[in-house]
Amino acid sequence: MSGHSKWSSIKHQKGVADARRGQLFTKLTREIIVAVREGGASPDTNFRLRLAVQKARDNSMPSDNIERAIKRGSGELGGAALAEMTLEGYGPGGAAILVQALSDNRNRTLQDVRNIFTRGGGSLGESGCVAWIFDLKGLITVNTGGLDAEELSLAAIDAGAEDVVVGGDCVEIYTRPDELEMVRKALEEQSVPIASAEQSLIPKTTLDLGEKEALQTLRMLDKLEGLDEVQQVCSNIDFADDVVEKYQSAT
Repeated sequence: MSGHSKWSSIKHQKGVADARRGQLFTKLTREIIVAVREGGASPDTNFRLRLAVQKARDNSMPSDNIERAIKRGSGELGGAALAEMTLEGYGPGGAAILVQALSDNRNRTLQDVRNIFTRGGGSLGESGCVAWIFDLKGLITVNTGGLDAEELSLAAIDAGAEDVVVGGDCVEIYTRPDELEMVRKALEEQSVPIASAEQSLIPKTTLDLGEKEALQTLRMLDKLEGLDEVQQVCSNIDFADDVVEKYQSAT
């Protein structure tokens, strides 16, 4: 899971800039809309909507924006229909890459994703070609700050977490998908500051790449994340610390 931790860390650092230019709010809005259309407008009875709303709040999305997204999802406000898409392929060196998107134009999104794979030295594959490599997990991220990472890890395990990964200035806590809310609540009751909590696809095994291929893949992942329609990008690469540092210093 360490590869996921490092890529997640890069994304988390990009989050502030994404929020400033509105891209993050666009993605959060799309997730809320689809969650409402799938399970209704009440967070009390719609698990996916509860997670989407909480994620929006974690990222300081204004309440008015959240309410408008719920109304769009329920049909009270207009808006184009959004379709869920899962696209799979391979990066430079054979890394597995899985892209989850919400789009109002499937053909356009497919072409945009395909172009990024091709130009980045990878290739888009058939449905199911890499999905088997990933498991759905609950993922809670905590910025350690002045916290004791070891004590935090023990608290997470006591709360029901399956695994904990300490990396740099953040701790990633993995749970069963249906126990994400329970573990989050238990940690919040201990005043643990939660940076984010979401369901995420986590690789069962990871792949090591040489520096050139790893940097190429990081650029590809970044460009995929940059598409408004893309909600989440998953990879099975275990990025070396020096590669991550080199990439961050260049971006």
